[in-house]
Amino acid sequence: MHNKNNNKTQSLIQGLRPFSSSIPKTLKKHLRKGGYNYSNIVDNWTKMVSKKISNACYPITVKMGKDMKDGNLVLNVIHGKEMEIEYEKKEIIDKINSFFGYNCIAHVTLKIVQNTIKSNNDVFPKIKNSSVIKDKMEKIKNEELKSSLNSFLKAYNEKNK
Repeated sequence: MHNKNNNKTQSLIQGLRPFSSSIPKTLKKHLRKGGYNYSNIVDNWTKMVSKKISNACYPITVKMGKDMKDGNLVLNVIHGKEMEIEYEKKEIIDKINSFFGYNCIAHVTLKIVQNTIKSNNDVFPKIKNSSVIKDKMEKIKNEELKSSLNSFLKAYNEKNK
């Protein structure tokens, strides 16, 4: 270990450092509060609970108790599905705890969401003049790209009939 004796005393460590010293302080704070559990629940939500439950609600936060046990899972529930999820609370708790292997979640709190998220199915506008696209595609020299674009255009036209 080298010590640097200027106005500031700073110790420099050569070689291997502990992993905890390379993690940013804000991330350490979230890991201590159970952020790992929350991210695991969000990533594996549809695997943990049934498709029916995952379509009706999704996790917002996890408030962990002491020793990272007996946490409170807060779920956003789509308006109209709250009774179904209320009856499934025990199943949700059991499935999450069996996923982690210990009593990670003890309570589930529901928050009702008034507006459902509307998906925009018209991401691509409808093609009005396909001859312009065909003219531009004829100028493409790469045959693989040209065939890929042709198959994409064919599939797109089939979907939007």
